[in-house]
Amino acid sequence: MTPPSVRGVATEATAVLVPAAAVLLGRPAFGFSVVAGLVGCGLLPLRRVWPPLGVLGVLWGLVGGLGWPPALVALYTVGRRSRRLRDTVAWFVLAGLAAVLPVLLIQDLLWSDAILAVAFVALWAGAPVALGLLISTRERLTASMRDLEAARDAAISARESAARAQERARIGREFHDVVGHHATLIAVGAAALAVGAPDDKTREAAEHLRGLAKAALSEMRSALGLIADPAARPPGVAGLDGLVVRSRNAGIRADLVHDGEPAQLPPSLDRAVYRVIQESLTNAARHAPGAPVRIELGWRDHTRLRVRVHSDGIPGSEHGVPADATGGTGLAGLAERVAAVDGELISGPGPDGGFVVQALLPRRSAAPAGHHDPG
Repeated sequence: MTPPSVRGVATEATAVLVPAAAVLLGRPAFGFSVVAGLVGCGLLPLRRVWPPLGVLGVLWGLVGGLGWPPALVALYTVGRRSRRLRDTVAWFVLAGLAAVLPVLLIQDLLWSDAILAVAFVALWAGAPVALGLLISTRERLTASMRDLEAARDAAISARESAARAQERARIGREFHDVVGHHATLIAVGAAALAVGAPDDKTREAAEHLRGLAKAALSEMRSALGLIADPAARPPGVAGLDGLVVRSRNAGIRADLVHDGEPAQLPPSLDRAVYRVIQESLTNAARHAPGAPVRIELGWRDHTRLRVRVHSDGIPGSEHGVPADATGGTGLAGLAERVAAVDGELISGPGPDGGFVVQALLPRRSAAPAGHHDPG
């Protein structure tokens, strides 16, 4: 492919040399005609600086009668790069007068011949100007059409996005109304049970059930964007101790171990760690009830955080997961959440039995635990 600079030089050389050859082949009317025409050709590159300079350079050649070849190029450039029609017409008239006045003043023409001379000059001077104006107008129209198409596509995309957002909002409201209603009933029922419980054990279980229902309702509302209270946002690493305590109260033998010094994590990564452990504990409770669960957070690597949840196997299950525990979407959802923060999720049977869920998460923008991001 020819470089733009080489292409530009070749185009400019053609624009100068072809009119110069035409001038040399012409029949001079005056002694200065050839020189004036060649000077006009030599000055044509000035039209790149300011288009009317090309017209000014060929005026002497037009007076001598051999300035038309470079004048065609200069007038085309004026029309091509014109921004105001009034200025373009002024330069067209100036070039026409330079060509026709010497003929009218020197030669004794009949009025009909004079009209034909003026028409000839107007045609020769107007044709390149009109061609330049047409091409320039076509390019502007093409650009306008592209802008209109882009605006139309943007409008269509915006309408589609608005429709999707409205549908998501509708589904969210439905989800909130249905699930929120039942969660509220569970919380109210648990509170009533706690008040009327005949013994402390039943009362504690009811209070625990009420707390779980309220926590589920709060997290659902937060996920749906129905509340903006920062305290109700999904917890992160700081909430793992509470998660482990609640899991133990629910009968899961869970232990949390930090390998290294914990650090402050970006919000998205912080929530991803919590969700990985929360979902792993839920799966352990569902598929391996009563089995010990060990949660390890590896902080020693400053480039990535390792989250490992190991559930020991129990009798009647294979690797801690019953044989019929297939078809769920929990691990798939976790994999998507981990991938959203550029991490990697690995799950499967552990080397010493049981089931392991491990997430490797990049620690971008992680800061020491005592440091808090200004945002």
